[in-house]
Amino acid sequence: MLRVGYSANIAAELLDDFPAGIELIRLPRDLDHDVEIEVWIPDPYPTRNTQIVPRLRGVKLVLSLMAGTEWIPAAMGPHVTICNARGAHNISTGEWTLSAILTMLKHFPLFLDIQRSGEWKRRFEASAEFAAITGDTRTHYPPVMLEELTGKTVMLVGYGSIGKEIERMLQPFDVELIRLARTAREDPRVHAVEELDALLPKAQVIVLILPSTAETRWLIGAQQFSLMQQGALLVNAARGPIVNTDALVEALQGGKIRAVLDVTDPEPLPVGHPLWKCPNLLITPHVGGSSPEFALRSLKIAADELRRYMAGEPLRNVVQAAV
Repeated sequence: MLRVGYSANIAAELLDDFPAGIELIRLPRDLDHDVEIEVWIPDPYPTRNTQIVPRLRGVKLVLSLMAGTEWIPAAMGPHVTICNARGAHNISTGEWTLSAILTMLKHFPLFLDIQRSGEWKRRFEASAEFAAITGDTRTHYPPVMLEELTGKTVMLVGYGSIGKEIERMLQPFDVELIRLARTAREDPRVHAVEELDALLPKAQVIVLILPSTAETRWLIGAQQFSLMQQGALLVNAARGPIVNTDALVEALQGGKIRAVLDVTDPEPLPVGHPLWKCPNLLITPHVGGSSPEFALRSLKIAADELRRYMAGEPLRNVVQAAV
């Protein structure tokens, strides 16, 4: 019988749809003895697996419940097949991204501050905030209270399944899209990431939704910030190290850009870090993929991969093939 280990933090009832012919092995975080399993479904939080990894024996397949698997190859080695949960994050991360864009363009952080102050007349501060970040100092009457997403140019840096879902959600806003991925392709037009610097000046909103690799580390740094339009909105729904944090702090403090971050580098963001008090910035604590439906989707993907594995069929979401 196929032995499948799973994190004790996963509710057992969520595994009811797993295929017959397997033995499910519950693995607590404080596992204190060796366990023989062939398939491992680790905890979604990498740090909770550090004590378990040395106790696992015989693992041939790891089924991650996350889209990102950066920590797994180093922990498990090259002789293990690794699959991610491609598709599980699409809706939740797509909705977070759309919400992040609209939140900043509608100046909601300012209006929340005004609500807490109880001073209605402070609403006119939105005009000053708009002028300061965009550089548009013309006299607008009635005063500017918010901005529109419709018609803006949005750059998607990363065009996997989540990037495509974000594009779908942006369709009603009639935005002009610039798509970038590792390699260029047509229908729809996708530019190679090497064209990033040439295309950045055209974008008013830049969304990062690509893996964290050696090649993407600090993809966005001082040079890229200098190429962005005044008041461009950077939305990082990917991984913190894709952005050079020191350069980001400088761009925010200098009033060049605004940003929404669901991820940071370092992460967790330490108390007292300069990012906490940067202007024109909204931070959410890496929650973009989290919703009540997430676990159901990711475990359904894992169950499907298990069925294919047991039937000897090709796996769908392989990010590392065993060597």
